[in-house]
Amino acid sequence: MAAPVSDLSAAMVTTPVPPAHWLAILPVAICICLGALLLMLRSLPRLQAWIAIASLVILLLLDAALLWQVARNGPLTMVMGRWLPPFGIAFTVDVFSALMALAAAVAALAAGIYALSDTTESGRRYGFFPLLMLLMAGVTGAFLTGDIFNLYVWFEVLLISSFGLLILGSERAQIDGALKYAVLNLIATTLFLIAVGVLYASFGTLNMADIAERAAGLSGTAPLMTLACLFLLAFAMKAAAFPVNFWLPASYHTPRIAVSALFAGLLTKVGVYALLRVLVMLLPTERDELSLLIAIVGALTILVGALGALAESDLRRMLGYVVISGIGNMLVGAALGTADGLGGAVFYALHSVVLMTALYLLAGEAGRRGGSFSIAALGGLYRQNGGFAAMSLMLFFAACGLPPFSGFWPKALLVKASLDLGAWWLAGAILLGGFLLTIAFGRLFLFAYWRPSVLPLPRVRTRWTVGVPLVVLTILVTGFGILPEQLLQAARSAADGLADPYAYIFSVFPEGAVR
Repeated sequence: MAAPVSDLSAAMVTTPVPPAHWLAILPVAICICLGALLLMLRSLPRLQAWIAIASLVILLLLDAALLWQVARNGPLTMVMGRWLPPFGIAFTVDVFSALMALAAAVAALAAGIYALSDTTESGRRYGFFPLLMLLMAGVTGAFLTGDIFNLYVWFEVLLISSFGLLILGSERAQIDGALKYAVLNLIATTLFLIAVGVLYASFGTLNMADIAERAAGLSGTAPLMTLACLFLLAFAMKAAAFPVNFWLPASYHTPRIAVSALFAGLLTKVGVYALLRVLVMLLPTERDELSLLIAIVGALTILVGALGALAESDLRRMLGYVVISGIGNMLVGAALGTADGLGGAVFYALHSVVLMTALYLLAGEAGRRGGSFSIAALGGLYRQNGGFAAMSLMLFFAACGLPPFSGFWPKALLVKASLDLGAWWLAGAILLGGFLLTIAFGRLFLFAYWRPSVLPLPRVRTRWTVGVPLVVLTILVTGFGILPEQLLQAARSAADGLADPYAYIFSVFPEGAVR
């Protein structure tokens, strides 16, 4: 007797998966698989390092192909196990997530090349490169997932790997910094998990496209404002927004420079990405009601970060406050919620990923050349190497938001968006923050570069592992400042996808799909 034939079309994907859709999961898969391979090769640290760099190059190419595919054909979705969403776990990629994944790959490759000379053989044996690949799996997975519980899972993956990288070396300062880092991030993760539980109880689904489609119909019948507040607090803590930002300058200066550069470029941006994705796309009505609170937090974050950078005497701790100030600018864009505001936030996030990675690598080289990270002890770096000083000045201008560098354009968009809504005080906070950072970096340049050194500086040869990533990142920062049209267009496209998620929803639930 023949077995009965079951109709699987109501629950499973029965058509072949288009080859391009595999791009949605390949970046995460390669990070996990090659991270496991590197772990098995821990007894061969030199081979391990070069395999890691090759893996990061492949990751960069995959993310570039993914962005090209999404920009050309719209959002794409890959569902695990062939189960139709919202039952299957979905990876859904739009322009915003693809841009962030590509920027993260650029920063990781630059930090990985720098780590060839920054990490010791002991550090490699204890897992620097496997932890780096695991970190990139978490970061990339957070950007590409279309399921909010899996967003939490990828946060956990990057959190675990970041703990390992932070304490690699087991120095007293590292343990102290890791403790502050761990406590605040674990509290934020707990709040995130509670919010996910409340969200599932309210919606009965964890698929982001499904939630975005149902949210308007549940307004007034579900605790959506409670959800929005929980998500805002959790993501603000992870992004180091005021007043829960003190963990960042207390921890980011403690590990190796390559690790600090990774953290500064990537980790807080994942928090900002999640905040924009959840509050703008999934809970837009609640974001509108919280917009004044988010704007106040953003303005205070800008000013606290800028004042902290002005007051610091340690170069690495100063850069931690610069990271915080930049987070405030992104929060302002989330608060405004307009096309220019959201476009400015996306542009600033991309700019910050590249710039902050470059600034920390620059700080590592300045400390090596000057023999100290203390601004008071540094001096004579301009006379020692004029090219290095010129590159430093370009990155400093970009951090301050001065033309013709990439930091100018997102700030210009944010100021315009603030003035268009009559929020002159927000525009003033952005401009004042930039002014204070200009003073802070001007002071740094005068002390560390222009002022003669008290002691003779050693003759230091520039290593290619430092020069190549610094030059490439500086070219990107300068190039996107001089020719910003393509990145402005991509940022606006990403902002439009957040404000109007129809294409995102259609990618997950195309016409004719049974739900």
